[in-house]
Amino acid sequence: MLIAFEGIDGTGKTSQLQYLANYLRRKGKEVVETREPTDGPYGQKIRALYTSRHTVTMEEELDLFIADRRQHVAECIQPALDKGCVVLTDRYYYSTAAYQGALGADPKSIFQRNAFAPRPDLVLLLTMGVDVSLRRIQEQRQEQLNDFEQAAQLEQVAALFASFDDPAIVRIEAGGAFAEVQQKIRETVDRVCAQKLQS
Repeated sequence: MLIAFEGIDGTGKTSQLQYLANYLRRKGKEVVETREPTDGPYGQKIRALYTSRHTVTMEEELDLFIADRRQHVAECIQPALDKGCVVLTDRYYYSTAAYQGALGADPKSIFQRNAFAPRPDLVLLLTMGVDVSLRRIQEQRQEQLNDFEQAAQLEQVAALFASFDDPAIVRIEAGGAFAEVQQKIRETVDRVCAQKLQS
């Protein structure tokens, strides 16, 4: 199974993914945790843009995300799926469609350019208000907002996430208590796993 965690910054994707991974391992699943951007050469270039996004064009930025994902699929995601693992990825091509779409790129075109990537069995789209997410980043994580985390941009990103109608997407309100959100995630994953076994 391939499960993608998506949502704007500050929704708790990384922590929720780690707790889900531990839950699935306790159930006997072999789990691979991964993320995008990756730690590979293209991913490192993307991470450098967190404080210098103005140095590349929209198309150059998009090309970096596509190249990073091609390598990610070839070297991590597909081999793990071929072994029968459950792959949990912190961001996937839905984030590219939302974040680069907010810059003016066409989300439909971005989805088409990502046709090489395996389709997720489940997309856990964590939702919350932009004001709440920014407060979490600044107060809980004690971090300065990077170039991808500005309020006006995140409002556009959230609107694009809300517009996606992929049947794999399950929206989960992430503003509540961590344990309650995790419980909703586990129930959703268990249901999708059961459906996959029956099909």
